[in-house]
Amino acid sequence: MSRTTFVAVLTVDQRGSRSGPDRVPALLDTLAGHRLLRPFERTAGDELQGVVDDAATLASVAGALLRAEAWYVGIGIGPVEEPLPASARAGRGAAYLHARDAVTAAKNSPWNLRVVGEHPDARSLETTLWLWAAVLARRTARGWEVADLVAEGLTYEEVGRRLGISQSAVSQRAQAAGIVEARRAQELATTLAAGMLDARSGGGDR
Repeated sequence: MSRTTFVAVLTVDQRGSRSGPDRVPALLDTLAGHRLLRPFERTAGDELQGVVDDAATLASVAGALLRAEAWYVGIGIGPVEEPLPASARAGRGAAYLHARDAVTAAKNSPWNLRVVGEHPDARSLETTLWLWAAVLARRTARGWEVADLVAEGLTYEEVGRRLGISQSAVSQRAQAAGIVEARRAQELATTLAAGMLDARSGGGDR
């Protein structure tokens, strides 16, 4: 019996595209650094689509989209028809249908993000991403400055020297920015996504 690998298809639509600038090129540049099964590409208008098969990558991409605060994000997890075409937008299968349902629902959902899939952890992953979004939404420019340097591997002492502030001030900014909470949310999102992407089907949807 054939075994089908599950993937995550992300369908992402720009918010307020009729009244704002085209943000697709900048987002494509941002997402190009991630290890994707199929790179993001513009599908129509201000919509993008990409395919991910790695849990850590899915969490990282979701974090980048939440930080941008400019997108409706639909994440569909499930099987796809194989062999998967070279172009992300040319694929077919349940994951694509789930992603379409998700991005439509995202337009009236908390943090403009939805996760759809047959796996029982889909709701848990969605909830985790919503809570992560709530942490990131309260982060100021100074908070992001500290968070980005910590993400590069710098210690609080090194961050303080780089910014010209005390280590205590760095710690205060990090706490206000929810760096620890955001890291835990990303870890949990990765764990949940791993369980979903490792799912297997014997010829039909789960």
